[in-house]
Amino acid sequence: MIRVLEEARSVSFYRSAFGLEIADRYDFDSFTLVYLRNAEADFEVELTINKGRTEPYALGDGYGHIAFAVQDLDAEHARFEAAGFNPRKIVEFNRDGALLARFFFVEDPDGYKIEVLQSHGRYR
Repeated sequence: MIRVLEEARSVSFYRSAFGLEIADRYDFDSFTLVYLRNAEADFEVELTINKGRTEPYALGDGYGHIAFAVQDLDAEHARFEAAGFNPRKIVEFNRDGALLARFFFVEDPDGYKIEVLQSHGRYR
């Protein structure tokens, strides 16, 4: 679960960037819960929108990041650039002389870091 300020802005980002759609939405008096998923993976991202909140959340030092594995990292990086998501550069991470991972990071509208990984090895 991540807390976000603007529901529409966050839903639009996760839809455009990762193909996630609203699976469920529950509106309560003081907050709204939005569950995002897609048909390709068995996971959900839960967005919590606290009504009346205007100040950005302090992300703190406990949050690391979430990650998505993709089939064509270079194509996704180009797509993110074209969409104006400002992805960071692609990085290769090697261990014992072998490629462990290729990835880049992007931030969502609330500043949460998201890793986009090339499908390879343990990253499916």
